[in-house]
Amino acid sequence: MSQASIQISHEDYGSSGRYFAQLPGVEGEAELTWRNGGPGIIVADHTFVPNPMRGSGVAMALVKRLIADARHRGLLIAPNCSYVQAQFDRHPEWADLRADS
Repeated sequence: MSQASIQISHEDYGSSGRYFAQLPGVEGEAELTWRNGGPGIIVADHTFVPNPMRGSGVAMALVKRLIADARHRGLLIAPNCSYVQAQFDRHPEWADLRADS
């Protein structure tokens, strides 16, 4: 499945929130959670992808949506989640969005 066809939803609870996705015909829900890290900073604190969704690109799609939203809103991201941290390490073009965690 291409990342372009993965539909990502976002819930914002004010001081925290999550990005999540379901894949057609696959049980479960992938999610990336975040919390407020202070003025202008969100902390990406957890990414979870159920076994049947692994390898589908859904985790990367969640991170890309987080990146796009942070860029649009002028926020920095503290990558406390190991998956998000690994993606920041692999994508130097995102360095301007990285906050110290």
